[in-house]
Amino acid sequence: MKTAAIYSRVSSDRQKEQRTIASQTAALTEYAQNAGYLVPEEWIFQDEGYSGALLVRPGLERLRDLAAEGQLEVVLIYAPDRLSRKYAYQVLLLEEFTKHGVDVEFIKSPQATTPEDQLLLQFQGMIAEYERAQIAERTRRGKIHRAKNGSVNVLSGAPFGYRYIKRTETSDAYYEVIDREAEVVRNVYNYYTKEQLSIAAIVRKLNGHGIPTRKGISPWERSTIWGMLRNPAYKGTACFGKTERKEREKITRPLRQKGCFSPRCSANRERPREEWIEIPVPALVEKSTFDLAQVQLEANKIFSRRRTSEPTFLQGMLVCNTCGYALYRTSTKTSKRKLYYYRCIGSDNYRFSTGRVCDSKPIRQDYLDSLVWDQVIALFENPDLIQKEINRRLIKIQNSDPTKRRKECVAKEISRQKKSIEKLLDAYQEDLLQLDELRKRMPSLRKREEALKSELSSLEAGDVDQHDLLQLVKSMEGFLGRLRNTAKELDVIERQKILRLVVKEILVDKDTIRIKHSIPMTSPNRPDCSKVGQNVPCYPLRKWSPFTTACKYSSRRSG
Repeated sequence: MKTAAIYSRVSSDRQKEQRTIASQTAALTEYAQNAGYLVPEEWIFQDEGYSGALLVRPGLERLRDLAAEGQLEVVLIYAPDRLSRKYAYQVLLLEEFTKHGVDVEFIKSPQATTPEDQLLLQFQGMIAEYERAQIAERTRRGKIHRAKNGSVNVLSGAPFGYRYIKRTETSDAYYEVIDREAEVVRNVYNYYTKEQLSIAAIVRKLNGHGIPTRKGISPWERSTIWGMLRNPAYKGTACFGKTERKEREKITRPLRQKGCFSPRCSANRERPREEWIEIPVPALVEKSTFDLAQVQLEANKIFSRRRTSEPTFLQGMLVCNTCGYALYRTSTKTSKRKLYYYRCIGSDNYRFSTGRVCDSKPIRQDYLDSLVWDQVIALFENPDLIQKEINRRLIKIQNSDPTKRRKECVAKEISRQKKSIEKLLDAYQEDLLQLDELRKRMPSLRKREEALKSELSSLEAGDVDQHDLLQLVKSMEGFLGRLRNTAKELDVIERQKILRLVVKEILVDKDTIRIKHSIPMTSPNRPDCSKVGQNVPCYPLRKWSPFTTACKYSSRRSG
C-alpha cells in the first residue's frame, strides 16, 4: 500500500465560509480510499486564504519538506490550479516532486502518463494563470467604473460615523449617518483645529470621558484619530483608489516569527491625489474645517516637539540657506554659564559617511530669538498691512476661476438631472415606460441630483461673506493692540504660535538672515528695521564672526 499526502487550497474568505476546502479534502480522501492509498491524519495539508499566485504557503512548505525527506510516494491534489495558478510555479513544483520520487495525481485532470497528457496538463496550468489575470483585471476595471458612477459599494467599508446600507432592488448602496458617532467626529476635528490639541491629547480626552469606539471593546488609539483626521469622507467626498500595493520592504517581528511570510505579505503606499476617484457621501464636517486639519497635520511634521525637553522659540523654523538642512539647538558650557546655539545638521561630521557637507557656524540662540521676535512685533506695528492682506485673499477666493467654473458645471449638471427626471415622468404618464422600469432608473437619478446639490452648497459655503470679513478686521485690530501691550510677558509657547502665524521659514546664511513672511510685503509697507536694533547691544551672532546683531538687522530681507 502506497503512502500518500493530501493537499487542498482556497484563496478567499468567501471560499472559506462556503467550506470549499472541506469539500476538496473529502473528495481527495474518498479518492485515496478507492485507490488503496494510506493517508495519515497528519499528512493532510490545507492552505486557507492563500492565493495560488504565491509559492510560499505554510501547508505547501510542509508538504515539500515531507517529500524531500523521502517518506512520501504520492501527492493527491484536486486540480492543477489548486497547486498553483502560475504555470511556471506548477512546472517547478512538479519537477521537484518528481526529483524526490513522488507522483502527483490530480483527480480533476487526466493522469500525465503520456506526452499528450503532459501537454494537456501544461495547457490547463496556462489557462488557470490566464483566468486569474483576467478575473483580476475585470474586477479592477469594474470597481473603477462603479466608483466613477458614485457607487460606495466599491469601498472597503463605512468609516466611523457612518453605517453601510446594502444595495436593494430599488436603491443603490449608500452611507447612513450615525448621529452619536458623527458628533464624536465633529468633536475630534474641533479639538484638533480650534483647541489645538495634539492627537495624543485627543486620545486621552476621549478615553477619559469614556466615549466608546465602534466595537466598544478597545480604547481609542492615536492611529485611529490620525486616520479620522485624514479621511476625506468626512468632508463629503469618500475616495476610491487612495492606495496601491507594493512589495514589502521591511520584515517585522511577527513576520519573522512566521518564517518571514504572511498571506498578506505586501505593503501599501499612497497614490497621487489627482488619481483618487471621489464618491459623494453625507458630510460630517465643513470642508474648511477638514482643510484646516490637513494643514495642521502637515505643520505637525515640522513643528512636532518629539523628544524636546525644553521648547525653543524658533524650533522647526530655521533652515540653512547653504546646504538646505534644518538647524537644531545645542549647548556648550563656559566657566560662568551655559550657552545655547542653533547648529546646522549638515555641519555635523558624524551624520555623514564622507564628513560634513556644510561649513556654517553655530548661532547664539538668545540673540537670534530676540532679533526675530523684535521683527515680528515690528510687523504687527502696521495693522493696515494685515487688513490689506485679508482683503487681497478675499478677492482671490471670490474670483477664483476653478471655483467659479466648478459651480457653473455643477449647476448645469443639476439642470440636466432635473430634465432627465421630468422626461422619465412624462414617459410614464404617456404609458411609454412601465412602473418597474421607472423604479429601477429613478433612484440613481435622485441620488445623483442630491449629491450635486450637496456639492453646490459646499462650494457656496466656501465663499467668505463681506460682513464677516469686516468683523474679522475689527477683532484683528483689537488683537494686535493687546499683543503690543503684552508682548514682553508671553512665554515661549505663546510666542511660537504667533511666529508660526506670520512666518513661513527663516533662511540662515553666512552673512544674512532672511525671514519669509506669510504676508507679502512691498517696499512702502516694510517695517522700519533700522529702528529695531538701536537699543540692542552689538554682539556677534556666531563665534569668530565680524557681524553683529545690529548688522544682522540691517542686512535682513523679508519676502
